Amino acid sequence: MTERRAQIERNTGETQIKLDFTVDGEGKSELETGVPFLTHMLDLFTKHGHFDLSVNANGDTEVDDHHTTEDIGICLGHVIKEALGDKKGIRRYGNAFVPMDETLAQVVVDLSNRPHLEFRAEFPSQKVGTFDVELVHEFMWKLALEARMNLHIIVHYGHNTHHMIEAVFKALARALDEATSIDERVKGVPSTKGML
Repeated sequence: MTERRAQIERNTGETQIKLDFTVDGEGKSELETGVPFLTHMLDLFTKHGHFDLSVNANGDTEVDDHHTTEDIGICLGHVIKEALGDKKGIRRYGNAFVPMDETLAQVVVDLSNRPHLEFRAEFPSQKVGTFDVELVHEFMWKLALEARMNLHIIVHYGHNTHHMIEAVFKALARALDEATSIDERVKGVPSTKGML
């Protein structure tokens, strides 16, 4: 099997990002995002999904974290799609429940080439440290859009916002790991259409 890996360099008037992603990795990350909470989330996403991820981002964080967070989501989605290529042999679907103390999060993924986000989470706080919690939705929507995946995120319960978001990123990692994994029983792509 060829290495499932992709890179992107994206430069705008607001951000400059270099990102490298390997599907079949070892959980290694090298992250310089300029957004500490996002760095923490991407680190555990990489570890729990058994991916390799390198991000070097410079953005206008003196304004706020919006552009950097959004553009990293765009870049990550893009490389996930590129790294999977024609998607032959993949499981396509992934589902993961992750508890984090008092929190239970669920993420369900379909690598369908039809982007959609369902986001069912009510966070009790608007910020975690300096990070605006609304950016979690922004990140996930851009990730789903660029990866062209159907992404359902449900936080069933919880009351600590940090725990809730962390459980979401861990569940995303595990669901995506399952969806991208190779199933030897799958001949071609897992769709009656003959393509994804």
